[in-house]
Amino acid sequence: MVGRRRELAGFAAAGLAAYAADLGLFTYLRGPAGLDPLTAKALSFVAGCSVAYAGNALGTYRHTRVRGLRPYALFVAVNLAGAAVQLLCLAVSHYGLGLTSQRADTVSGAGIGMALATLLRFWGTRTLVFGNGRAERPERSDRNAWPDRKGRVERTGGGVGSWTG
Repeated sequence: MVGRRRELAGFAAAGLAAYAADLGLFTYLRGPAGLDPLTAKALSFVAGCSVAYAGNALGTYRHTRVRGLRPYALFVAVNLAGAAVQLLCLAVSHYGLGLTSQRADTVSGAGIGMALATLLRFWGTRTLVFGNGRAERPERSDRNAWPDRKGRVERTGGGVGSWTG
């Protein structure tokens, strides 16, 4: 239970940092940099994804030992799917149900859409990008070995007197 709360808190902290990076960069690129809105949003989205990935890889899921570009590409794909969920909620509300006020758009896109997208992102990050989010504990006799995603044991160094142990 404590592990689950810690995972959720880490995921939320990475998400908040990513949101701040996305919003800050978008605001700068639209304002002083003078870029058009779509280019500014595309660049700020990539920056936000990078911050979220780093926060999750180095913080929340640091024990999973993912490497290479594949996990990052999956992470960006999961975040694009989340963005699509938000847009879909907004489109259904605005065009499908005819709820066209600014308040209705905010509730459907930034409220309901954000909540559903966050659930999708959490599930996708946890299962597709970082495995199940938890590395199995090594046997007591082999504390310095961690199984990878395919069950193979990876030695991580360490031991008595070692700075990595």
